[in-house]
Amino acid sequence: MNDDAVPDRGIWFRVESGSAASTVRRAAERLAAQLDLDAARTADLAIVAAELTSNLVKHADDGVLLLRPVRRDGEAGVELIAIDAGPGMADLTASSQDGHSTAGTLGIGLGAIARQASWFDGYSRAERGTVLAVQIWPNRDGGHERPWVGALSRPLAGESVSGDGYAWRVVEGRHQVLVCDGLGHGPLASAATDAALDAFRRAPVGTPSAVVAHLHRSMSHTRGAALAVAEPDPSAGTLRYSGLGNISAAVIGADGRRRGLVSLPGIAGHQRPSVREYDYPFEADARLVMHSDGVVDRWQLADYPGLVDRSPLVVAATVLRDAGTRRDDACVLVVRGWS
Repeated sequence: MNDDAVPDRGIWFRVESGSAASTVRRAAERLAAQLDLDAARTADLAIVAAELTSNLVKHADDGVLLLRPVRRDGEAGVELIAIDAGPGMADLTASSQDGHSTAGTLGIGLGAIARQASWFDGYSRAERGTVLAVQIWPNRDGGHERPWVGALSRPLAGESVSGDGYAWRVVEGRHQVLVCDGLGHGPLASAATDAALDAFRRAPVGTPSAVVAHLHRSMSHTRGAALAVAEPDPSAGTLRYSGLGNISAAVIGADGRRRGLVSLPGIAGHQRPSVREYDYPFEADARLVMHSDGVVDRWQLADYPGLVDRSPLVVAATVLRDAGTRRDDACVLVVRGWS
C-alpha cells in the first residue's frame, strides 16, 4: 500500500472549510481507484462526498467525516459517515426530499446523496446533531440488504492510528463479533489490536469463550489487549458473551431497558486470565451495544427517540459522537436482532 492509500480502518477528517471538503473528495477518488470502481460510480462517489462535506461546512457544528472501504462476498465499496453535533433536523426524511431547505439553500443535497447511494441511512435531532451513513458499491442497487452489525473506531486526539478495533464473522451459522482495545495508544496498541482481529478471523469455529482463549494464545507477542467476543442468536433468544478487561457491553430490550454484560479482569496475550462465558436473553427486537473504555458508559438509547430503529452503524456513530472521549481511543459496535 502506498503512502496515499486509504487504509481499511479508514481516515477521519475534520470538515470545517471548503478546503477540507476538497481534501475529502480527492481521498474518496483515491479509494475508488484502489477498489477499481468504474468511472460512473467514482463520479457518483464524488457527488456524495461533495454534498456530505458541503452540508458539514454550511450547516453543522463540529463536523467530522469517516471515509473507509467496505467489503462483502468478494466485492468492495466505499463508505462515508458524516457526524456533527448540531443544529440537527427535526425531520430528516423531509430534508432528504429535493427542494427542502432549512437554510435558504436549494435543498437538493440529501436528495442527491440518496439517489447516488447504494445504501443510505441517517438520524437527526434538533439541537443534538446529525449522523449520515452512505455506501457506494459497484452496483448502485447493491446495498439494499439490511445490515445486522455496524461499528466504527476513532483515535484519540493527536494520534494517527487507533488502538481500538472490531470485527465480525459468520462461520457455520454462528454470528460472532469482537471489540478489542490494545493497551495504551499509538502504533503498538494498534498492532496488538490488529493481531487480535487477524486471529479472530482465522479462529476455529467455537463458542465465544473458546475464541477468546484462542485470541489470548495468539497475542503473546503483543503488548496485549482488553477484548470481548459475543455471539447473538435471536432465533434461540440467546446471546453468548465472553470478555476480558474493560470492554463494556449491554443488551437493550424492546422496552428500552439496558442489561449490562460481565467481562472478567485480565489482559488477552498476558498473564493467565480466567476465561468464562455467560448467556443472556436476546430476542429478535433486541440490540447489543459493545464499546471500549474510550466511550463513557452513561449513554441511554432511550434518550434518542427513533434511534433504535435505525441501522446498527448509525446507532454506533451516534453513541460515539455523544459518549466518546477525545482523551482516548474509542470504539462502538452495535448488533441488531433479526428473525
